[in-house]
Amino acid sequence: MFSQGQLIFALCFFIAFVIIMIFAYRKDLALHKIFYKGNYKVLLAFILFIVLLFVIKIFLKR
Repeated sequence: MFSQGQLIFALCFFIAFVIIMIFAYRKDLALHKIFYKGNYKVLLAFILFIVLLFVIKIFLKR
């Protein structure tokens, strides 16, 4: 499906992308702490909503 060269390129690209993203995140860490306080509450609410949808789906199937 993919040639060996394409797979090597994809692996190198992925590794470089992850490294660059780590450096960028560390650089902006101070800003994240200021502007994104309480962001975990939104994530928690979203996860609870998805779980609620699955629970509703399970109960309505029976």
